Amino acid sequence: MALDDEDIRRLGRCVELARAALAAGDEPFGSILVDADGAVLFEDHNHVAGGDATAHPELAIARWSSANLSPDQRARATVYTSGEHCPMCSAAHAWVGLGRIVFAVAGAQLARWLTEWRAPLPPVAPLPITAVAPQLVVDGPAPGYQDEMMALYKAKFAP
Repeated sequence: MALDDEDIRRLGRCVELARAALAAGDEPFGSILVDADGAVLFEDHNHVAGGDATAHPELAIARWSSANLSPDQRARATVYTSGEHCPMCSAAHAWVGLGRIVFAVAGAQLARWLTEWRAPLPPVAPLPITAVAPQLVVDGPAPGYQDEMMALYKAKFAP
């Protein structure tokens, strides 16, 4: 599915959340959950700086949706995120039966930037979402966010 203006706008909110995470001293990732009618149900950013390396917004969305939405509501929802899900979050997304994922920047792109900056790579391979959960509907990366996300990542991860 092609990205439309609403998808691009929602990704802009995810980038704002990533910026807020960086300002709070955390890793710059932000995500939102939107229901089938377009209402934002949940939004969050990374909280890994507190010591829990699993405190990703995508995992928080999976947990929240599992506790608060029916299986049908989850399947019809969309997750927007500044960076492509890691394998942990991809699996959680699939296990709880969430719908479409839209991301601004691919995990492989972040890995390339980290390598260029000689920064440490994450402990988990940057697999595409569909390599972990092939049945998921995924759209991204989105045009227009690469430079801003690269600057946020560089501010956090470049030595």
